[in-house]
Amino acid sequence: MAEEDMSKMLEKLQQLQEQMAKAQDDLAARTVSAESGGGMVKVTVNGKLQVLKVEIEKEVIDPADAEMLEDLIVAAINRAMERAKELADTTMSDAARSILPPGFPPIM
Repeated sequence: MAEEDMSKMLEKLQQLQEQMAKAQDDLAARTVSAESGGGMVKVTVNGKLQVLKVEIEKEVIDPADAEMLEDLIVAAINRAMERAKELADTTMSDAARSILPPGFPPIM
């Protein structure tokens, strides 16, 4: 009986590994965006925490005040990264929960 239980556990672990790999692939295709400066800077990030796009309104580009633009870019990137991390955490947790038995402690 113990060998059968071990076999079932290994099968579940394989399923979990496959679910997690699929969730990671799905995250690469999902994006989130964040803005700063009232929409003057917009950053798009995917679920794998990769910056895909930075959009800057021409009005905010002032060579005499590069520091302000830099701050807006950093703020937008940080917000987008936070959202992408939340998306990734939720997606991976959901993938694990779909395989693990009820009451199993969270992995993430």
